[in-house]
Amino acid sequence: MEIVILPAPSDVARTAADAIEQQVRSGPSVLGLATGSTPLGTYQELISRHRNGGLSFASAQAFLLDEYVGLPSAHPQSYHSVIREEFVDSVDFAAGAVHGLDGVAKDLEAEVARYEAAIAAAGGVAIQILGIGTDGHVGFNEPMSSLASRTRIKTLTQQTRQDNARFFADLADVPDHVLTQGLGTIREARHLLLLAMGEAKAEAIAAAVEGPVASICPASALQLHPHVTVLVDEAAASRLAHREYYQDTFGRKPAWQGL
Repeated sequence: MEIVILPAPSDVARTAADAIEQQVRSGPSVLGLATGSTPLGTYQELISRHRNGGLSFASAQAFLLDEYVGLPSAHPQSYHSVIREEFVDSVDFAAGAVHGLDGVAKDLEAEVARYEAAIAAAGGVAIQILGIGTDGHVGFNEPMSSLASRTRIKTLTQQTRQDNARFFADLADVPDHVLTQGLGTIREARHLLLLAMGEAKAEAIAAAVEGPVASICPASALQLHPHVTVLVDEAAASRLAHREYYQDTFGRKPAWQGL
């Protein structure tokens, strides 16, 4: 893992956008998109670069990490709708280039198999954006998920439902089940970009980066990947015990940007 500690959330957003822009400008790319509050600043930065800097997504494809079971794509809290509102509709992806799971598919097992096949047919994800939950989950791979898991149906923990209740009118409206890429699926992306901001994520980041690889902290599985960049602000880095080994001199570039 390459750990990059930055002064503020805005710096995390800009540095993440740098990585994605570099990938997109290199040629046709497959992006892995996450929803939630963590990547919002990154998406806003990419939208600005599209409008003001000529960054085009016209030759890119994208795959979403997950989707709620039972929410049609038109529901305002489906991740199809959320990613369109937060990012996709503000840039120039081609029609049909952004792919998601169908949370109302009649056969959910067939749907997750279809999705795995679609990612493979696209050549795999080049760069995957990830957030981390307060319990260490990535995507909707909750604690005790298999570190080799594939895209599948998962039951949400009560903690995750409570964390996501702010997006719904009431906790009772938060679905109990989701479709999510598995940890094994996620780790097949060629570059993983894990973002975290704020004191609330500090314990999870410390466990993911410095703790043992264990299913109790699903994000710790990312330690097994050959190309992970962890971008954190000072607050999210506050519980890291070994900062002397990390890129926390603010003027330095991450390794993927060159020396």
